[in-house]
Amino acid sequence: MRNIALLFTLLLTFNAFAQEDLPNARVQTIDGTDTSIEEATDKDNVVILSLWATWCVPCIKELDAISEVYEDWQDETNVELIAVSVDDSRTVKRVKSLINGKGWEYEILLDTNNDLKRALGASTVPLTLLIKDNKIVYRHSGYSPGAEMELYEKVKEYSAN
Repeated sequence: MRNIALLFTLLLTFNAFAQEDLPNARVQTIDGTDTSIEEATDKDNVVILSLWATWCVPCIKELDAISEVYEDWQDETNVELIAVSVDDSRTVKRVKSLINGKGWEYEILLDTNNDLKRALGASTVPLTLLIKDNKIVYRHSGYSPGAEMELYEKVKEYSAN
């Protein structure tokens, strides 16, 4: 019985550190052009992928907090943030005015059908992923003040590899 428990623990530990392929879901740019999430994140650097919505207060707080330090992060690690709105057809019209009002310098994509959200198994937003070589190397749900610093530590770790 102890051997089974040990094996189970080792499998869980291995899975926690396993890299997960990024699903090839279709999304749109803010101007309505179709693209895939793989195309959008196919970069030589680490990419932060943030699923958010205009009605999600923690999402906006997280993106605001990152916005304050984003330029420094880019200078130090060349990281890029792609914010994917999961607003549906009723609320998606608020996206452009919100990002213009906030002055976010992120690439904004739209997942109005929630294809990406479903493919990632995301039950809630915000969902923050770190992508390297089109693999998910870090995943975090929710937001609390200061969580952006933990994210930045992960960005530095994967940018150095």
